[in-house]
Amino acid sequence: MRSVNVPALGARYWAALVLASAFGANTGDFAAHDLHLGHAIGLIPLAVIFGAILFAESRATVATEAFYWFAIVTMRTAATNVADLLDHDLHLAPLGVIAVLALILLALVFSERGSLARLDARDGVPDTDARYWATMLTAGVLGTALGDHCADDLGLDAGSAAAVNLLVLAALLGLGLKAGFRVKAAYWLAVVSVRTAGTNVGDWLASHGGLGLGLPLSTTLTGLAFGALVALWRPRPALVGLRAA
Repeated sequence: MRSVNVPALGARYWAALVLASAFGANTGDFAAHDLHLGHAIGLIPLAVIFGAILFAESRATVATEAFYWFAIVTMRTAATNVADLLDHDLHLAPLGVIAVLALILLALVFSERGSLARLDARDGVPDTDARYWATMLTAGVLGTALGDHCADDLGLDAGSAAAVNLLVLAALLGLGLKAGFRVKAAYWLAVVSVRTAGTNVGDWLASHGGLGLGLPLSTTLTGLAFGALVALWRPRPALVGLRAA
């Protein structure tokens, strides 16, 4: 994905990513359960959608962040289904899944040169190449598994897990925003935390043990909130024209 279509890091980026995570948690559950696509079969149309987004972005003549954010939501939706497939369908041990995913994420992050160096990408966002999206999917699945583990296996309800993980996220973002997230490893740690908190927030909004809005309403509200933030909180700097990645 060309850098001109990728938003800059900052408070706006992380706020949008949190809402995209909650939205994706709801869309994943909605597609699997309410649309009866299931966790495995539902990944097929998501893969097609993701490919179409990248293809359209590569051919576009107008710069817009919409490509990036559509890709993020699609990836987050898929991550929800993959994590639920491993947990609910295959009944794999949650801690084992978390450990394996963490190792895969570490391998993806640290196999690339400069993972502990300052980022060279525009305003701190890593290059959005194939490795980036593979790492984003892995971070999303790991965050979903962590969120579910906190809510289901540690004795916390969705609301308590959301509160705890939002506090952890706030601490990480506070440190990261001050330092500028110039290190790739720190960026990906924050992404995992975003995914963890977003999972708990989405589940709290939808579940009977939380606010009890149900998946259709919760998905609609988180989607509207995400869309409104991206549309109304204007990016800095403004995107003008196209330039090569």
